Amino acid sequence: MIKYILILIGVLLLLCIFAIFNKLIRANNKVKEAFATMDVYLKKRWDLIPNLIETVKGYAKHENDTLKEVIELRNINYDDLSSNEKIKTNERVNRDLVKVFALSEDYPKLKANKNFMDLSDNLRIVEDEIAQSRKYFNAVVRDYNNLVEMFPSSIIAKLIGYKTKLMFSINSSERENIKVKL
Repeated sequence: MIKYILILIGVLLLLCIFAIFNKLIRANNKVKEAFATMDVYLKKRWDLIPNLIETVKGYAKHENDTLKEVIELRNINYDDLSSNEKIKTNERVNRDLVKVFALSEDYPKLKANKNFMDLSDNLRIVEDEIAQSRKYFNAVVRDYNNLVEMFPSSIIAKLIGYKTKLMFSINSSERENIKVKL
């Protein structure tokens, strides 16, 4: 009788381990899927930047420092970046794009330029898409991190090498209320 009880406890324990393992795999795959979705929008914005910079360059020739930072960032090969590097690089892009749009305030002809207005509208749409996908990504990462950090799943997560993942956050300069009129 005791032998059967021990076997039953062993089987139940094994089933719990398999269930937790599968839950961790599922959560990790959701994080990958969420990042891939957000990455599409980040890449879309990444590809809009050179056109925007070229348009601004024509009007703001003496604003080289501001444009130089954005160009240097943009010259990084996006596809070679890791997920964490993409997150950090895009935080810098956000900060520098605010500066580019602030330049438009000093150049009324730039603000009125059809190409600049179209690029600005496209960028605004992409930014909205990034914001929505960022929310989803962060929610999925939160759930994943909870599994990785909470007992008993933390034990299995350590055994299979799962670690917490970075959330996509904004830096303090993005939290400031910046008014840009285009």
